[in-house]
Amino acid sequence: MKSFTNTSYIKNLLLLALLLLGTIAFAQEEEEEGSQKKFSFSGSADGYFRANFNGLNKVIPDDNGGSVGPTAPGTSFANRPGFALGMVNLIGAYEGEKVGVVADLVFGPRGEEAVFGSPLGSSNIINQLYVYWNVSETITLTFGNFNTFLGYEVISPTGNFNYSTSYMFSYGPFSHAGIKADFDLGNDWSAMVAIMNPTDFTDINPFSEYSFGAQLGYSGQFLNFIYGKQGFNETLVAGVPTDTDIKGLFQIDYTGGFDITESFFLGINATYQDTDGVGFYGAALYPQYATSDTFTIGLRGEYFKEMGDYGAIGTGVEDSSVFAVTLSGNFTVGEYLTFIPEIRLDSASDDAFINNNIEASKSLSSFLLAAVFAF
Repeated sequence: MKSFTNTSYIKNLLLLALLLLGTIAFAQEEEEEGSQKKFSFSGSADGYFRANFNGLNKVIPDDNGGSVGPTAPGTSFANRPGFALGMVNLIGAYEGEKVGVVADLVFGPRGEEAVFGSPLGSSNIINQLYVYWNVSETITLTFGNFNTFLGYEVISPTGNFNYSTSYMFSYGPFSHAGIKADFDLGNDWSAMVAIMNPTDFTDINPFSEYSFGAQLGYSGQFLNFIYGKQGFNETLVAGVPTDTDIKGLFQIDYTGGFDITESFFLGINATYQDTDGVGFYGAALYPQYATSDTFTIGLRGEYFKEMGDYGAIGTGVEDSSVFAVTLSGNFTVGEYLTFIPEIRLDSASDDAFINNNIEASKSLSSFLLAAVFAF
């Protein structure tokens, strides 16, 4: 993952963003009573504490100038030991009847990891930046950088029940840059088609290749597709362009859920990604039960299987698999603050972790406590 390289630039940009969003908020208050609300400002901030029960919780230097640990699952965002930062998320939007714009900025480790594919121009702070046009009551065009339509989980912790993330989410797309058209087909049916840069290249396309996306939805259930080459189609050999025969990535993904009762919800995610025989597939269930207005308990049970030498789990062995169970609670305090205690158990088919005795292990158990403030 990349680090910030221009602190003064970032501070100035953050100050400018806050001044701009403050001006928008002031203008919003000045609107005449009864007029349509067009400007909005929202966001979140989060942090967490994480510790392993049977894995290294610190870095141990070795004799070769390297280091071992700390131990963490091969998933995104919530992997740092002790007390750690998530991110600050600031979202300004103008939402008109026909047109609108959304500017979504992220600051901090989680945000930096989420926009890793945008090294140029954005300085790793732009999560989303897009405009949209409601062409009609049933068609909307969106142009710019937007978060992925695949998968059950999202980048912002405010949109997830579990604070740590799944393997399927971590190795699927995070964001896209391009143009998409959303269609309301009526009777709870919807559809979407998109032309995009290669996955996660949101401010540049160095490959001159494009990906194609599609979605079919019905009553909260979505079937998603993406296909496209993700690398250079030719290289220079002795100064002469030569075809490299890059294969296209194909992914199909199902995301949905059902309200079993007023208090019990079951979320479902299944996905399959393949690039010429290398990739992964998996499935996860997300049962969640609300015990009161302020507390909900939920589980994520995920099976994730690699095809070939994909390298997500970290075993160094082809065709490895992992079964991960995450038990989380959501305890809300007031209107804005949520505490998320979490116990996670990862069990791999091959050695993927380092235990307290600095030995390879197939399993890892950990505890996490996160605080998420959303406004």
